[in-house]
Amino acid sequence: MTNLSIKQSKAIYWASGIVSICGIIFEVLFGAAGSYLLGDGVKQYTLTISLFLTGMGIGASLSEKVTKHLILSFVWIEFTIGIIGGFSTFVLFGVTAFLSSGMDAFFLYFITLVVGALTGVELPILIRKANEIGVTLQKSTARVLFSDYAGGLIGGLLFVYLFRPQFGLVKTAFIVALINVIVALWILIYFRQEIKTFKRHFTAGIIILVVLILGVLFGEETAFVFEQKLYNDPIIYNEQTNYQQIILTKEQGDLRLFLDGQLQFSSEDEYRYHETLVHPAMAAASSIENVLVLGGGDGLALREIQKYDEVKSIKLVDLDPRVTDLGMKNHEITKLNKEAFKDDRVDVVNTDAFTYLQEHKELYDVILVDMPDPNNESLNKLYTLEFYQLLRNHLRPGGAIMVQATSPTFATEVYWSIDKTMQAADLYTDNLHVDVPSFGDWGFVLAKREKFAVEQVNINVDTKFLTNDVLAGLTTFGKDIDQHMVDEKGNQIQIEVNTLIRPSLIEKYEKAWQNY
Repeated sequence: MTNLSIKQSKAIYWASGIVSICGIIFEVLFGAAGSYLLGDGVKQYTLTISLFLTGMGIGASLSEKVTKHLILSFVWIEFTIGIIGGFSTFVLFGVTAFLSSGMDAFFLYFITLVVGALTGVELPILIRKANEIGVTLQKSTARVLFSDYAGGLIGGLLFVYLFRPQFGLVKTAFIVALINVIVALWILIYFRQEIKTFKRHFTAGIIILVVLILGVLFGEETAFVFEQKLYNDPIIYNEQTNYQQIILTKEQGDLRLFLDGQLQFSSEDEYRYHETLVHPAMAAASSIENVLVLGGGDGLALREIQKYDEVKSIKLVDLDPRVTDLGMKNHEITKLNKEAFKDDRVDVVNTDAFTYLQEHKELYDVILVDMPDPNNESLNKLYTLEFYQLLRNHLRPGGAIMVQATSPTFATEVYWSIDKTMQAADLYTDNLHVDVPSFGDWGFVLAKREKFAVEQVNINVDTKFLTNDVLAGLTTFGKDIDQHMVDEKGNQIQIEVNTLIRPSLIEKYEKAWQNY
């Protein structure tokens, strides 16, 4: 091999590694976009990765037809990936905002398949070109594949630790597309001697590069306008954290918090939710000195707990430090939670609730579980038998647990499954539901290690909504949403216990909420 051939072969290996990094980032980017916009992260990642790999298989098969002009073919594949991949999440937000329901999923899956197919064409072409310039087929295949697989690992790490938290979904797509186009231009320059129309292709690449740079600079702002269409009220705060998308909206004094598109509270009626979450458990416990709050990073549950002078310590465990920072520092939220985090009794720990319970041995008088609904695998584990067993093991004798348990009206089977799962953890339970206008009818499960009666619970702190008479009414369920559900044939539906091994709740939850 000549010196030029050696340099060209090395350029091919480097190119294969870099474009594989871009490929894996696009692959997981589409999964993240689907998780955010469509829900059920495991489902979306499974579908997008499967479609991407299927597309790669299709692309590899089609690459057999590419036998001439290998470098130009590679260059224009990269240009095409740059255009389609770069605008993918930008257009996806537009489709979600302006077109009918279901079109966003179709667009996402289609674009995943297309980008996967284009990615699948890349490697066979590079292998063929490496072989053409003098590298044996065995060596060229092995080296290009090594570059590809190594690049895949780097791409995954870059997405998790750099691109997603620092740039978000829209800007990441444009930046990665830019890298694809830059690699194409670099290869084009390296092999310019064998390309007669070099200037024409190079000019086209520069034009695409400029368009993508404009996308990096201005695409996110435009996509924000699209995203605003997904919410009824103006967005006043928007942040993509390592764990989720945080959005605050406000209109005519109504402040609303959304995590990954799911409403967490409305300032107009959140007191109904948080008073029901906190006070029955506080009143049912024989002692309330030590309280554990799992979730609740907005500090609204803390506000209610701090009405009790008997409380000596409050441990709040929330996974995302950006949520608790918001609860501590955002003036809109601190006004609502009455600066609850400034109370010396509060100790904040930012970690996974399941992990926290596994690693710590403290016992608590009251445990309040204020977690988002079980709409994905990571949240589902916080509604399993194993999790409720951990709760029981951290509860002092005479203590009480309150769990938010989604809507018994909209997701009846999910609600009663949570109740049955808690009972399977050797807890005695009672059931409450309350009308929260921004949510609708919302359910809670109150539990203790000993038998108890809600009728004996006495609320004796200042509240806006909850009284002893109101509390008694919250325990009554209509025939259409009680635990004796029947199917269309009149047969009673068997309620399942939700476990880590058999996470039945996710599918039930998705099915229940798909029409709302």
